[in-house]
Amino acid sequence: MKRRQFIAFLGGAVALWPTWPRAQEARPVIGFLNSGSPEQYKMRVRAFFQGLGAHGYAEGRNVSVEYRWALGRYEQLPALAADLVRRRVSVIATTGGNPAALAAKAATATIPIVFQVAVDPVQAGLVASLDRPGGNVTGVTNLNLEVGPKRLELMHELMPNATDFALLVNPASRFVAETLSRDMPPAALIFGKRLHVLRASTERDIEAAFAEIARLKAAALIISPDSFFTDRARQLAALSLQHRVPAAHNREFVEAGGLMSYGGNLLEVYRRVGEYVGRVLKGEAPRDMPVQQAATVELVINLKTAKALGLSVPLALQGRADELIE
Repeated sequence: MKRRQFIAFLGGAVALWPTWPRAQEARPVIGFLNSGSPEQYKMRVRAFFQGLGAHGYAEGRNVSVEYRWALGRYEQLPALAADLVRRRVSVIATTGGNPAALAAKAATATIPIVFQVAVDPVQAGLVASLDRPGGNVTGVTNLNLEVGPKRLELMHELMPNATDFALLVNPASRFVAETLSRDMPPAALIFGKRLHVLRASTERDIEAAFAEIARLKAAALIISPDSFFTDRARQLAALSLQHRVPAAHNREFVEAGGLMSYGGNLLEVYRRVGEYVGRVLKGEAPRDMPVQQAATVELVINLKTAKALGLSVPLALQGRADELIE
């Protein structure tokens, strides 16, 4: 069996990365549960292993990994989490957002869980408090949900005379979708914008959303932080160019040809998750490990895309960018 061979799980709905047979190993096993697909998370997985390596662990040498990818089908996450519990993994790292973390928590109250989420984990019901998580769950939260209004402000700088913007959310990620749908429209009013909330949980929904953007004559699009959209960064970037809709999402989106990204540095976040998993493997209890809040944010602008969209990026905004793609 090849080390990185993909096999079908649950009728082809889920991809797994198999590891060495459990019967031949006496090493700890990490369950890696992600809401998305491996292709879009290569760099983040690499950062995770950098953090794990800081505590002396390396895959294939002294630790094994059971990978479970939901491929954007969040309804599969409970079964994936339950499978990891049945395999008695040493710790579960849940990445790709809140749905994976909630699925793992529902599956076990004893196996340690280290999450990566973009939401407030207390409000989401993952931990009792940030300082004293309690139970078997801790992790790292980034600022990708909290900086939603800042994305609006940046887009307003690019298009100050526009009156209508759109927000795209995934209803399958209920907490994120409900929070943004509630908080972002009032924030848009501060900049004199009407914000139209659109929903998509399939590729066909995404195409329909862009048709609706054209009908609404919305001048720009804000895409919510969600693994489903990360997996479809190329599709979203292509549609934004095709429909000439400036859009803001994450780094993968900008690298695929999207206009702008503003949010937490997810490579840093994944590295921290790896560090926490390493500490758990060394015997620390999640209940005693405070939830980390990643404070680093980055602004990335694709100037080539801006030119294709007929936008002139103000020099002041270019000067604030952490990276310009030309």
